[in-house]
Amino acid sequence: MSSSDALVVPTSTVVVGVDTHKHMHVAVALNALGARLTSCSASADRAGYAELVAWARALGPVDAFGIEGTGSYGVGLASFVRRHAIRVVEVSHCDRRKRRNNGKSDTIDAETAARAVLSGLATAVPKTADGAAAMVRQIKIARDTAVKARSAAVITLKTLIVNAPDALRESLSALTDKKLIDECAVLVPGEILEPMASTKHALRALATRWLTLAVEIRTHDEVLDAITQTAAPTLREAFGIGADSAAEMMIVAGDNPTRVRSEAAFAKLCGACPIPVSSGVTNRHRLFRGGHRQANAALYRIVTVRMRWHQPTLDYVARRTAQGLTKRDIMRCLKRFVAREIYHALINDHRSRTARLVAA
Repeated sequence: MSSSDALVVPTSTVVVGVDTHKHMHVAVALNALGARLTSCSASADRAGYAELVAWARALGPVDAFGIEGTGSYGVGLASFVRRHAIRVVEVSHCDRRKRRNNGKSDTIDAETAARAVLSGLATAVPKTADGAAAMVRQIKIARDTAVKARSAAVITLKTLIVNAPDALRESLSALTDKKLIDECAVLVPGEILEPMASTKHALRALATRWLTLAVEIRTHDEVLDAITQTAAPTLREAFGIGADSAAEMMIVAGDNPTRVRSEAAFAKLCGACPIPVSSGVTNRHRLFRGGHRQANAALYRIVTVRMRWHQPTLDYVARRTAQGLTKRDIMRCLKRFVAREIYHALINDHRSRTARLVAA
């Protein structure tokens, strides 16, 4: 660990800001009045985390660590600091205007993070990333990339068929996707001496890839189903919420969903909170366009299922349609209702898990 500036031991509490990187973290400490005390750098490993905490405590009572990138490079440091009973605040990157005015360096970014915590601009509690939600996130990443690769395989396969020799193209072009995959998977190219053989070789490779990825995706789905059923049983019992949608909601909330202060905040986090559409006298609203887009897509899927099969939702749609609302407005309202239901289900499941751990 390297330090710069004169070491000053204050009598007030200390706020530390950290700019995180893959191999090295840079920290700046401020006192309660905003005066800069000192800065340091530490390696991004457990030894570096321990040195950073010891350095901060040597300056005085530590009020909080403001850490950038608590979901990426800063996840290890945030977990280590939290285990040492120090408050951790998630700090977003400073805006571009400040960077234009003040310049950019690791030390400046760390000081900006500390000042954001000290001023109260940064208050977010980061995800703990140490439970079922973290497991679901990792498996979802593997599943989603497999789904994209499977889609790319079948698209490429169909593209090759367009330019395939006439006899092969005519025999395959009319088949449905599944029959096409099965037929291509059993093609026998033989010795590759002509375009027909090379085309068969490429088609068989792509079809085999598609089948392999399909098996992988089914395996991921089974694991997600088991984890979500165990970790979020209340959520899974709700109508129209399957393993994939439940996984997205668990990822958004994290392993400490109580960090989300209310169901309204959770709705905004999912991009399902209504905001005014214009100034002046109006009662028109639209949904918030920020938030977690995958969670918003999961809400859309849940609402779509309920609008077709869930009788209370069908009754609601009929009543609101009679009042003159469009389908788009009705879906906006339903997404907000579902976000509220999901939030309370996640909180209930979290409290149940905590109670079981305490009892054990």
